[in-house]
Amino acid sequence: MIVREETKGDIMFSDNKNKNNGNKNNNNNTNIPRPQFMQSEPRLSTTDALTDTMRSSSAASPMSPYNYDSGRLSGDSSPMMMSPWNQSKSSPFSKPQWSECEEAVPQNSIIGSLVREEGHIYSLAASGDLLYTGSDSKNIRVWKNLQEYCGFKSNSGLVKAIIISGQKIFTGHQDGKIRVWKVSIKNPSVHKRAGTLPTLKDIFKSSIKPSNYVEVRKHRTALWIKHSDAVSCLSLSPDKNYLYSASWDRTIKVWRIADSKCLESITSHEDAVNSVVCGNDGVVFSGSADGTVKVWRRESRGKGTKHVPVKTLLKQECAVTALAVEPTGSMVYCGASDGLVNFWERDKQFAHGGVLKGHKLAVLCLSAAGTLVFSGSADKTICVWRRDGVIHTCVSVLTGHDGPVKCLAVEHDRESDARGEQRWILYSGSLDKSVKVWSVSESLQHNRMTSDVDSLPSESDSSYSSGRAGNKKRN
Repeated sequence: MIVREETKGDIMFSDNKNKNNGNKNNNNNTNIPRPQFMQSEPRLSTTDALTDTMRSSSAASPMSPYNYDSGRLSGDSSPMMMSPWNQSKSSPFSKPQWSECEEAVPQNSIIGSLVREEGHIYSLAASGDLLYTGSDSKNIRVWKNLQEYCGFKSNSGLVKAIIISGQKIFTGHQDGKIRVWKVSIKNPSVHKRAGTLPTLKDIFKSSIKPSNYVEVRKHRTALWIKHSDAVSCLSLSPDKNYLYSASWDRTIKVWRIADSKCLESITSHEDAVNSVVCGNDGVVFSGSADGTVKVWRRESRGKGTKHVPVKTLLKQECAVTALAVEPTGSMVYCGASDGLVNFWERDKQFAHGGVLKGHKLAVLCLSAAGTLVFSGSADKTICVWRRDGVIHTCVSVLTGHDGPVKCLAVEHDRESDARGEQRWILYSGSLDKSVKVWSVSESLQHNRMTSDVDSLPSESDSSYSSGRAGNKKRN
C-alpha cells in the first residue's frame, strides 16, 4: 500500500562500548590514527586531527550490523556523532579533492512511501516494476507498481541482502545461510524455496574429509563452504555466472550459479566483511570493518576459480560500510563510518580521485546509476551526487526518513524516455520500517527533495567542488 509519511519517533544507533567516545573525542582529537591510502597516486598523508568511530576487533563487529536500539537516545554520546565532518574545518588530508552538499530550496517531491509495520528494512532489490524488501521480521515482501504484490517467509532470520538473477532470488541472512527462491512461471506471485547455499549434497560430501574443516574461532571448526556468521552482502558478477557472499566471519565465498557449488572461500580481511561488489573484467572489491578496501582479480583454474589480491585501496581505523561501482566500471566508491565517501579511478590504476562529504553520520549504503551516485546515511538523509569526469557535485539531499537509511536500490524510469529526459526511480529502505520511492533526474540542479518540507534541517553545510586539482575553496 502507498501511504504518506507519518510522524514517528527518532530511531538512533547505540553502542555501549563507545557510548562516551563522542564527547571524549571532541575534547581530544589529536591522538586518533589517521586513514592511509595504499598504493594510490598521489599518495595521501594526514596532517590534521581526525576523529572517527573505532571498529571492534571481533568478527561480528558492532560497526558491521550497526546495533539498533530504539529505546536509547544517542545524542552526542552516540558513536555515530563522532564524525568530525559535522563541523566546518580544514581537510584532514594534505591534498584532498572535496565535494560537499549545500542547502537549497525544495524542487522535486517524493513519489510515495511503502509501509508495512512489521520490521526494520535492511535490504532492497529492484527489477523492472518489482521491488523486493527484506526486514528483521524474516519476511521478504514483493511490491509491484508501488502496491504490495506478494510475499514469502524465511526461517533464517533477518534478511540482510537480496539479489535477483532472472527467475532466481538469493537472500542472505543473519544466521549465515543463503536461501535460493524461484518465481513460479504459471503464477509470478508465487515464490518457492529452491534450496540453500551450500546444498545439503555438498555439505554431506565435504563433511567426509577432515581437510574440509577450517578453524573459524578458537576451538571451533566449520566446513569451508559454509559461512559461520551473518551474511552481510551479496553481489552478482556482470555475466551472472557467479554469486559472491560476504560475511562477518571475515570471508568471501564464490558460488557458481549454474550448479550452486561453492568454488572458493577467500580469507580476505582481519575483521567482518561488510561489503563486496563486482566490477568489470573479473575485478572484485571488498570492504571491511578492519578499515580496508581491497581489489581482487578472478582467474579461472580448471573448473574452479582463484581470486588474486591486486591492491589495497584504503587503510583506516573507521569501518568501511558500503561499496558501489559506477555502471561503466570506471569508478569505485567506498562509504565509511566517518560519514565520508572516497572514490578511485580504475583507468589510472585505481588512483584516489577524491572525497565526497555530505553526511554528518556514518554512510550505510551506496548505489550508482548513469551519472548519479547515491549515498544513504545514519543521519537519515540521502545525498545525490552527479559525476562529470572526476568532478562530483551534490545536486540534491533527500530527506523524510525518521530512521537511518540502511539500503538503496535504483531502477531506470522507462516512462521518462518518452518525455525526452533521463530519470531514475530510487528506493530507500530505513530502520523507520518504511521504503520511500523517489524520482530523480540526471539534470537536477542544486536542490533538496523532501517528503515533508518542514523536516528541512536548519543547519547549513558549506559547499565544495571536487577535482583533480584538489580545490578546497568554499563556495
